[in-house]
Amino acid sequence: MPTLANFPLDNAARRSDAERFAASELPTSALEVWRYSRIDELDLTRYALPSDGVVSQPLTAAAEAVLAAAGDLAGLVVTENGRVVRCEVDDALAAKGVTLGPVEPGDTAAAPPAVDDPFVTLNAAFGAQPLVLTVPDGVVVERPIAVVHVVAGDGVVVFPHLVVVAGEQSQVTVMEHLSSADVDALVIPVTDFRVGPAANVRHLVVQDLGRRVWQLGYATSDVGRDGFLESAAVALGGDYARLRTDARVSGQGASSNLMAVYFGEGEQMHDFRTLQDHSAPRTTSDLLFKGAVGGEATSVYTGLIRVRPGASGTNAFQTNRNLVLTEGAHAESVPNLEIEENDVRCSHASAIGPVDEDQLYYLESRGVPTTVAERLIVLGFFDEILDRIAVPSLRALLRAAVGTKLEHAVPRD
Repeated sequence: MPTLANFPLDNAARRSDAERFAASELPTSALEVWRYSRIDELDLTRYALPSDGVVSQPLTAAAEAVLAAAGDLAGLVVTENGRVVRCEVDDALAAKGVTLGPVEPGDTAAAPPAVDDPFVTLNAAFGAQPLVLTVPDGVVVERPIAVVHVVAGDGVVVFPHLVVVAGEQSQVTVMEHLSSADVDALVIPVTDFRVGPAANVRHLVVQDLGRRVWQLGYATSDVGRDGFLESAAVALGGDYARLRTDARVSGQGASSNLMAVYFGEGEQMHDFRTLQDHSAPRTTSDLLFKGAVGGEATSVYTGLIRVRPGASGTNAFQTNRNLVLTEGAHAESVPNLEIEENDVRCSHASAIGPVDEDQLYYLESRGVPTTVAERLIVLGFFDEILDRIAVPSLRALLRAAVGTKLEHAVPRD
């Protein structure tokens, strides 16, 4: 397999990105944006780019289960190690101009976000096939479109890249799923949502990677005038799994809702960094992240609401709540505000603690065994988000997955 050092770069844009990455220094935990992280453990020389070969049956059992539960789809892309092995879109939607599929690396339609993140640069230089979904103005896609990423093989580094372009007054729901077998791998995904005026976009990403996989993910969105984006993340897998989310509401009247469910057990670490960035009047953002940790797992949440000059009438809210289920588990929560405008409503809140003793006592006093009561409380803790996810047919499957995590995190006596 080719390494990052000897991979042939086939166009000027990729060569430029590779040169920028080579000239930069890898981040360390001394940087505020990487505080509490495990980035100091990363050794890129351990990983190589996957070969060009395509496996005939790339889907993991987890991916199969999600697709079965999702039901009828408007479109589907399956990638293995970043290369497309299946791509289809409903004929009627294609006739309306909906496009879904890979573009050549360096294509301007998949230009990487202009952010100061070395791993986004690395994705742009070495990503195999960026995917672009385009929904034209006024087109309503009633069924979900699924993008399934499968990671296969020990020692590989994979660079998924998805761009969603939603035209004016369009509507679409996008479901992403990342999974792998029990492999030692590195995944660096980039997701970019461009939401046009009065468009309505809903997004769900389920991360169910193997327990030896690292993820260093970046998601960005820009919502235009009167547009709406709702994005939910469910993070269950990985060894160290990080997702940085930059949500920009740049059009007057735009709205962006962010949600996440994460559950770590064993020695897992889930790491979330978010930015709610308001630059236009009368914009709204609402963030609700809920996590649980058991065993010796760790979670980190750091969030910032930024209200720029001129963004009067902003409403921005940020809430992070965490359950710590065992003595060896640990959670960090650091919400922040940066407000440069008057006439705004902004708030942040965070909480870290064990299962609520009053709730536990209430159930126990009515004859519910302690272990059952704890399970009911933890599962109910996540329902506030699971009940709102963009693909209702997946809710039961995700609840069951959370229940399985709970069994592993806090085994029954």
